[in-house]
Amino acid sequence: MLEVGKKAPQFTLPDTFGKKVALKDFLGKRAVLYFYPKDNTSGCTMEANDFKANIKKFEKLNAVVIGVSKDSQKSHQKFVEKYDLPFILLSDEDTKVIQKYGVWKEKSMYGRKYMGVERSTFVIDEKGKLMKIYPKVKVKGHVEEVLNFLKENK
Repeated sequence: MLEVGKKAPQFTLPDTFGKKVALKDFLGKRAVLYFYPKDNTSGCTMEANDFKANIKKFEKLNAVVIGVSKDSQKSHQKFVEKYDLPFILLSDEDTKVIQKYGVWKEKSMYGRKYMGVERSTFVIDEKGKLMKIYPKVKVKGHVEEVLNFLKENK
């Protein structure tokens, strides 16, 4: 179980263009690490566009936004291009990082059970420690909630 105040699990994943990105690359900044189910779906698109609309506010608060899903780099490329997303998307096709953060969960749709990403956000401080964990995120109002938390905890 991940806990606020503990070190965030380290990882290295490929970004949209195949460049390896490690969590430790962002030491000295705060990281808003958000896990989402799938590129180009309605909720995930709304969440990405909310982060996009507020990216300057995050930057002013010394925070980077990093999205993670199990989609391929190619899928991320199309998603980034279609919505002109100004932040990093990482591809975790084997779900190792998704599982490390505890967001790979059993889900159910139309009575069918399957494994998938539970929409969740982790705010990580400048030293790599977890500041805040948002499990089971509801998209509407979430980005504003994260921004308010960052403002209150400068």
